Amino acid sequence: MNHQPQLVVVKIGSNVLTQKDGSPDRQRMASLVKQIAYLKEQGLQVVLVSSGAVAFARNNIKIEDKTESVVRKQILASVGQIDIVQSYKSLFQEAGHQIAQIVVTPQDFLSRRHYLNIKNCLLGLLNHNIIPIINENDAVAVTELMFTDNDELASMTAAMIDADTLILLTNVDGIYKGHPDNPDSILIERVSRKTSGISRYITTSKSSFGRGGMSSKMKMARKAAYLGIHVFIANGNRDNVLLDFHNGNLKATYFEPDSSKPNLKKWVAHSDNYTKGEVIVNEGAKEALHAEDAASLLPVGIVGISGNFSKGDIIRIKDENGENLGLGKAEYGSKKASMTLGLSNQKPIIHYNYLYLFKYHSL
Repeated sequence: MNHQPQLVVVKIGSNVLTQKDGSPDRQRMASLVKQIAYLKEQGLQVVLVSSGAVAFARNNIKIEDKTESVVRKQILASVGQIDIVQSYKSLFQEAGHQIAQIVVTPQDFLSRRHYLNIKNCLLGLLNHNIIPIINENDAVAVTELMFTDNDELASMTAAMIDADTLILLTNVDGIYKGHPDNPDSILIERVSRKTSGISRYITTSKSSFGRGGMSSKMKMARKAAYLGIHVFIANGNRDNVLLDFHNGNLKATYFEPDSSKPNLKKWVAHSDNYTKGEVIVNEGAKEALHAEDAASLLPVGIVGISGNFSKGDIIRIKDENGENLGLGKAEYGSKKASMTLGLSNQKPIIHYNYLYLFKYHSL
């Protein structure tokens, strides 16, 4: 890694901040805070995405057995959120740094205006030398309204603020060829866009306290790398993990970035859950989209439209077999799109700058 990181998003997984008995690992937290303070003192800007709130409430509160699981999680998360942020606040204060808390839901990323609002808030905090700590608003998040996990939130945040580096801290050194517990397993140290077939090495088991397994981490890492971000999956339980990163000798799985993409494209790339409709394209249009030379999506290649969408909405692109090809921002609404269906010499329905194709982060 030869790049000089300047703006880094660090995601700390709940399995890093939680001990085997489910209680918070305050020692590990203190160590990571010291390391983040060190990075700040070296001139880096750092945004922290932290899981682990539930652990901070688990031993402080008794919940009736008959409480349903979603409500149980909401209670633990909302009680624990206060404790985890206060712990961060006092630790960072001791190190001479100020923090701010931002809690978000996926809905906050839905409209471009909202998205820019959060972005401006984050950049404002960074410009005032304040460390933003971001978490999902678990108290109001119910399954279908949740981020897949905080890896997704961290990847979205890194893309949103044009971070150059994303570090996903978990409880293993990265992705292994084999089970991480097997001493003969080899760590995959570098993943490029041409690397394929890694998913066969990933076990589907989740970590005991987090929502996100390794395949989710890899999917988000691939997406962020495609958007031009240097990504590391590393072991947050390893002493001095962030110092090793700064010194260039981090033991981790590193994802090589592609060239950086325009900010609007980064927003589209993370809008998978918010589509308002879809267009179905023929084989010719599919080939044109996947050609070496960048192409916009023209009505001439569209054979079907569904959903009721307006100009500016995110729409899904599928082929005639129903395969998901990508996402894009509609240049005009479904009504007008239906009228131009299959016609040549028309304005693109999705301009290349607002087009994101899934082939770039296939596993």
